[in-house]
Amino acid sequence: MLTRKIKLWDINAHITCRLCSGYLIDATTVTECLHTFCRSCLVKYLEENNTCPTCRIVIHQSHPLQYIGHDRTMQDIVYKLVPGLQEAEMRKQREFYHKLGMEVPGDIKGEACSAKQHLDPRNGETKADDNSNKETAEEKQEEDNDYHRSDEQVSICLECNSSKLRGLKRKWIRCSAQATVLHLKKFIAKKLNLSSFNEVAISQRTGLDILCNEEILGKDHTLKFVVVTRWRFKKAPLLLHYRPKMDLL
Repeated sequence: MLTRKIKLWDINAHITCRLCSGYLIDATTVTECLHTFCRSCLVKYLEENNTCPTCRIVIHQSHPLQYIGHDRTMQDIVYKLVPGLQEAEMRKQREFYHKLGMEVPGDIKGEACSAKQHLDPRNGETKADDNSNKETAEEKQEEDNDYHRSDEQVSICLECNSSKLRGLKRKWIRCSAQATVLHLKKFIAKKLNLSSFNEVAISQRTGLDILCNEEILGKDHTLKFVVVTRWRFKKAPLLLHYRPKMDLL
């Protein structure tokens, strides 16, 4: 089988963030136009803007953060293409937590780089490790069997914020920091037997709203992102409220 080698700089424009000009970290895509940026760059930009930084399309008049989503596929591609990027990012995060005197989360402390790419110093081309596919498959199988128990964990209190819904019998839960707001919506719907909350309802943006500090959270936000951006200096558990979804103008 013929293998086509591509120089890294030939594809840099497709794997870098337009806002910071660096390689994508925690890649996040705008759902309206599918342009991708670093999550921290995009969130900071949307604090004062409601348009895409690339094409200037209006994401949403008043709640643009609800229409962006974590792009795991793109982030995996970037980590596989850029040698040492994931290790460097994990190192920076560890140094950040140490500087603040905080405990390093488990998923950062023990995370091994899944990108098995190597850089040819002679021509700047990327070449995959011969055993990478096999090792990746084995690691994926181990992760599947673990059910995310080894991930960094987040303690949550889920409170009902509406008279139209009942409260949960067990409102205190503990789950992976990689779980998303959508996972919580499905969990709540299942516990409350909300038959109207199904895949069709999700796609039509109906069902439930989950709020933190009275701010509606986007369905693709991970719990880790919510904690870092909205609960960083507060004590656990993370307090979230849920209610029937309200249409935003």
